[in-house]
Amino acid sequence: MEIILKQDVANLGHKDDVVTVKNGYATNYLIPRGFAVMATASAKKVHAENMKQRAHKEAKIREEATALVAKLEGLTIKVGAKTSSTGKIFGSVNNIQIAEALAAQGYDIDRKNIAIVGEDNVKEVGTYDATIKLHREIKANIKFEVVSE
Repeated sequence: MEIILKQDVANLGHKDDVVTVKNGYATNYLIPRGFAVMATASAKKVHAENMKQRAHKEAKIREEATALVAKLEGLTIKVGAKTSSTGKIFGSVNNIQIAEALAAQGYDIDRKNIAIVGEDNVKEVGTYDATIKLHREIKANIKFEVVSE
């Protein structure tokens, strides 16, 4: 069954994508929860018109994301954490602390768009990589250093 996504769905697609899924998945999960609508002929026409009107806005958002990537690429941020004498962190450092450190430097990035490369939580002092998703296809890679407070 062909459907048009109303919002991003993990492992399926982004908002306004036309995707093919199994009938049960669409009728029992996606459509009742408001994640998608059936891709009928009239819905496809309306979708095409909306996409045409949204193309200009999308180009502007893409330019802003590209400019932000240029600023973020060489950036190294420091995240402080309480540690033991051996360098182990009490607790862990995750994407929330990275988002707060970026906000302190003037970059307003949602924590849901930050992924630590290779692991979810950092439990030792050191330098790590993170990927920031700024747009569908545009991602920035930054380094962050976990230091002892």
